[in-house]
Amino acid sequence: MNNPASAYFLTFTVVDWVDVFTRKVYKDIIIDCFKYCRNFKGLQVWAYVIMSNHIHCILSTKNNNLPDILRDFKRHTASHILKAIQAPSESRRDWMMKRFEFAARSNVRNTSHQFWMHDNHPEELLTTKFTVQKLDYIHLNPVRAGWVDKAEDWIYSSARNYMYQPALMEIDVMDINF
Repeated sequence: MNNPASAYFLTFTVVDWVDVFTRKVYKDIIIDCFKYCRNFKGLQVWAYVIMSNHIHCILSTKNNNLPDILRDFKRHTASHILKAIQAPSESRRDWMMKRFEFAARSNVRNTSHQFWMHDNHPEELLTTKFTVQKLDYIHLNPVRAGWVDKAEDWIYSSARNYMYQPALMEIDVMDINF
């Protein structure tokens, strides 16, 4: 990231595109961590969507420390999700943990399991047109996947915030005319 003061479109992807976020418990870990980082670390969440195996978001920070917050966010969520996967009720536990263990073997930064791919594909938001394009892309992801008919029907998305509907978390709504 060349400009830590800017807002960025980011994608967090689970290794091997494992569909972890098909269960509420794992999505809620993401929401809780976003809330914590907003309240205590200065993270600004402008938009997000949680899909089955990745998250798209637009983020910035009040303290120009986005790389540090992203590192901590990914470390914290990976740790808590990997722990939650160990629950006896998780029918995919063995298969998923083997995927994460295998991914860690090819990367010296990991000890035993790798949950997230390392690259976040950051794209700095430099124009209003590009920002609106990314907001639409984020919010229409569940529609394109065929999960909902309207973007605001997907509860794990900031589309509800932009439509002034009850949402899972407060975000930093962009003042952009659509």
